[in-house]
Amino acid sequence: MRVALFVPCLSEHLYPKAALDMVKVLRHVGAEIEYVEGQTCCGQPAFNSGYRKDIIPVAERFIEMFSDKDAIVAPSGSCVAMVRKFYFDLDIRPALVEARKRLAGRIFEFTEYLVDVMGRDALGGSFPHTVTYHDSCHLNRELGINAQPRKLIRGIPDIDFVEMGMPDLCCGFGGTFSYKFSELSVAMVARKCRLIEASGAEYCIGADSSCLMNIEGYLRKHGMKAKTLHIAELLAESLGL
Repeated sequence: MRVALFVPCLSEHLYPKAALDMVKVLRHVGAEIEYVEGQTCCGQPAFNSGYRKDIIPVAERFIEMFSDKDAIVAPSGSCVAMVRKFYFDLDIRPALVEARKRLAGRIFEFTEYLVDVMGRDALGGSFPHTVTYHDSCHLNRELGINAQPRKLIRGIPDIDFVEMGMPDLCCGFGGTFSYKFSELSVAMVARKCRLIEASGAEYCIGADSSCLMNIEGYLRKHGMKAKTLHIAELLAESLGL
């Protein structure tokens, strides 16, 4: 199956290993990878900051670049939610309305694509550590994806998976929310990190690098023992890729 990659900004500039490991895992399960040259931001940061009219040209360019692909996969629930759901809030050119609709049905978050499209919910491998999982807001609440990553984690035979308390509790990042309301954001991530520590997990797994960046920063700053891993990194490492 041929897959077009959508590499979000945070993956490209700060966490490229998550995107590279996603490619390794997709190839491992038989996907043929295509990278669309010239791709840019989906427009989510500006959209979330209230600049909805300003991002229309960005969204239109994205639709034009990807609308002819059979499947587009990204290692980010928030960016997939932006394209699949929030592009419909934009007053785009009438000529692109049908292409926007087609694109919404063909863009997938990484774990969603593995489990729901490829039917691969247990890849095997080995990762003899205790892990927990953080439900990112856009992936869980906007896209309804929460079982898929857990199936993939539990599909690693020797992993010890424990649920933290309130795994769907927001980490407090929210893009510019963490800048505009920094005190509230820190209080939220502190509570999330206390739940991670209370679970006894060595690793907190997530499917959005933005959440993991926020969580990792607090864990490191406060000397907490848990580490963070994007689920693509977990699967690639467990498979020895």
